[in-house]
Amino acid sequence: MTAPAHVEREFLLAFWKLHILHHAQKEPVVGHWMIRELRRHGYEISPGTLYPLLARMRERGWLHCDADPGAGSRARKEYALTREGRSVLALLRRQVEELHREVVLGEDERRASGPSRPPTRRPAPTARSGWMNRRSPRRPSGPSRGEA
Repeated sequence: MTAPAHVEREFLLAFWKLHILHHAQKEPVVGHWMIRELRRHGYEISPGTLYPLLARMRERGWLHCDADPGAGSRARKEYALTREGRSVLALLRRQVEELHREVVLGEDERRASGPSRPPTRRPAPTARSGWMNRRSPRRPSGPSRGEA
């Protein structure tokens, strides 16, 4: 069963953005090169999709664009990662690692690698539960038997 095109595109846009940030961290990227790189990974993306995507990433402050101002609107543009883009990429890498542990490795491997979610909260104690009246083994309330 194949996913509807609009569902697939929603997910692919996120993957494409992550690829762009990753490569722009290494060195400035050019749109035509990025299309070839994404196709090498099996993604079919057109210039009509990529260039507006790069523009949105620049507007969000993730990429900086350098172009020859005298070359006009069709000048070669190089996109480099900004400080904000580095922060976004670092966050996404952590999230992708967590997602990989959960989705790809599965439950058994995830348990072996440590907890992936916060521990379950215990219900808040109530006055009726008497928890405050019990002695804690970590904090003795006075001298124990045998002490003078």
